[in-house]
Amino acid sequence: MSSAHEASDAFPSPFPFILVLLRRMADHHPGLVEDALRELGFSRAQMREANKRWQAMQRSPRRRAAAARYRSVLGPPETVTTHRVGDLNCEALSWPVPLWPDLRFEVLVAPGGAVWHEWLVRAPGAAGPVLRTAADLTPWSCTVDEVARAFAPVRPLEGTAPTRWRLAFTAPDGDAEPPGLPRVAEFTWGLLQRVETVRPASR
Repeated sequence: MSSAHEASDAFPSPFPFILVLLRRMADHHPGLVEDALRELGFSRAQMREANKRWQAMQRSPRRRAAAARYRSVLGPPETVTTHRVGDLNCEALSWPVPLWPDLRFEVLVAPGGAVWHEWLVRAPGAAGPVLRTAADLTPWSCTVDEVARAFAPVRPLEGTAPTRWRLAFTAPDGDAEPPGLPRVAEFTWGLLQRVETVRPASR
């Protein structure tokens, strides 16, 4: 990254959207976010400013439609594909993510322009992690879809905030084939942040 990022809180236009993703993830893993900021050459103040600008764009009375807003910030998508969802043909727009070369930021747009999903997914052709036990579920290692496939059936739960998802499922700890334990995985922008074991209430 250019030293201009370190010397000033001014951004080129469009501002780096990766900072908006990291701002939400800092609630769970401030240490990982600090490491990522150093790697990218940005400061915490720049991260906060990027998030502030993004929130202002979303709340502006003259705001653009969500898909157009992403195009204005991220530029032309790397790929545009058609996804069949039920009886509808939706458009999936995806962009590369500087911090995670094996991931893409995907925006799923319904007919009429409404955005259904805005999250990180595995890039086409990139090998995802091998997920067999709870020990494999480390922060930032996998996406919503990957956990859902590895530990099916899963049960979606309400997220604790916008841009967050939760899945309930069962998975062994990784010892000699123990029975699966109830877990809840929490994701921010589609990327795994933490997994909690659901303990039975004591009587």
